[in-house]
Amino acid sequence: MDWNTLLCQDRIRPVKKNKYGNDLRTEYEKDYHRIIGSASFRRLQDKTQVFPLDRSDFVRTRLTHSLEVSSFGKSLGQNISEKIIRQRLDPDFDSEKKAAVCDILQCAGLIHDIGNPPFGHFGETAIQDWFKKHLTRLNFRGIPLNSVLTRQMQEDLCCFEGNAQALRVVARLHYLVDENGMNLTKALLGTIIKYPVSSLGINKKSGNIKSKKMGYFYADREIFEDIQHSNGTFGCRHPLTFLLEAADDIAYRTADIEDALKKGLLSYHTLLKELNTCLAGTEGVCSQMIEWLEKRYQKAVDIGDEKPDIYAVQNWVVTVQGQMISCATAGFIDHYQEIMDGSYGRDLFSGTYGAPMMKALGDIAYKYAFCSKPIFKLEIGADVIFNFLLKYFVNAVINYDTEIALTAVQQKMMSLISDNYLRIYTITARDKTAEEKLYLRLLLVTDYISGMTDSYAKRLYQELNGIL
Repeated sequence: MDWNTLLCQDRIRPVKKNKYGNDLRTEYEKDYHRIIGSASFRRLQDKTQVFPLDRSDFVRTRLTHSLEVSSFGKSLGQNISEKIIRQRLDPDFDSEKKAAVCDILQCAGLIHDIGNPPFGHFGETAIQDWFKKHLTRLNFRGIPLNSVLTRQMQEDLCCFEGNAQALRVVARLHYLVDENGMNLTKALLGTIIKYPVSSLGINKKSGNIKSKKMGYFYADREIFEDIQHSNGTFGCRHPLTFLLEAADDIAYRTADIEDALKKGLLSYHTLLKELNTCLAGTEGVCSQMIEWLEKRYQKAVDIGDEKPDIYAVQNWVVTVQGQMISCATAGFIDHYQEIMDGSYGRDLFSGTYGAPMMKALGDIAYKYAFCSKPIFKLEIGADVIFNFLLKYFVNAVINYDTEIALTAVQQKMMSLISDNYLRIYTITARDKTAEEKLYLRLLLVTDYISGMTDSYAKRLYQELNGIL
């Protein structure tokens, strides 16, 4: 892979140049403005990061998380670009490419979670579990759905993935002018594809991070292939994807600790105890980071801060983020040739001093935030909402656009689905086989439900159940 191809400015639908020549923005800067002006991006303000339907201004949403990832991504882009230039790792890499890398990562951070359903990652699990349970029970013209759909179509539903849905949202569902979505640059689209495999290519035991989950739906295979060909990646991860993933990891692992503290699920003393346990035996920067946390707490006590826990952890988190950015930068540069030839299959923290700290933060957050009773209650409630919505919308779409008449309730359910999504279905279903049309109708349901905000999903459930 080479940067000239990887930084592809082309779009799936070619755009005519401004005949007046007064638009001086780069193609990637245009991407940025398309994203922040979109309804899909705005909806992230009411989507869960960890704590669903939280009313606190201090706990992160998908929107604030995405802004943080965007910031970290740009910082990583600046770091690795400078090192590539100074260490002369690529003679063709110059300041213009550095600017492009930074802009792409900034944009990628904004949209990396844009396909996530409501209620956090539990939403993905709820959709997956529902289809695993019901594909054998639902019928189309008297035949079970699992006998009608191809294996890949079934796996797409049973392995529903927010990252694959993100590609679908920005490259198809966001109806700006036509069915090409936001029509972003192919370099940006390539960067957000974390897993360049289909649902049939998932292999969690391969040891290669690229096949951990699926990266695109069967319905979007031509878009995926176009992006891969234009970027010259051909089944490999785009190099910038490693940096996007590192930015995401840094953002959520540190934020989860801070948010858990603010929710009262974790205290400074518990955090300190857990860090000492998780990082026992480590030396150097890891042990120093524990000392930094203690010093920040003591400083808060000395200055008489009313909430020394929050003061210490908030300040400490900023320091940890800086250290992890340095680790990810080193990881990228140390494995530069492997990343560029597509043979590197681990995250950027692997083998660095940051690896044990990242694992510790993840383990602590899982223990004190994700396994807490408030989260369990909300996830059980979310499961009820998903089961209801999937049941009624799937029941409505199975016979939609066929010769079989819908019931009055099914017609009303179809009328609730976004006109844009229905328009995309009509366009993409044209000249397709009956089985693929059925598959696209099922995606119509996942498109609609995954596009909902937490509040809208809850409100719709309540309205349809007569709960006022």
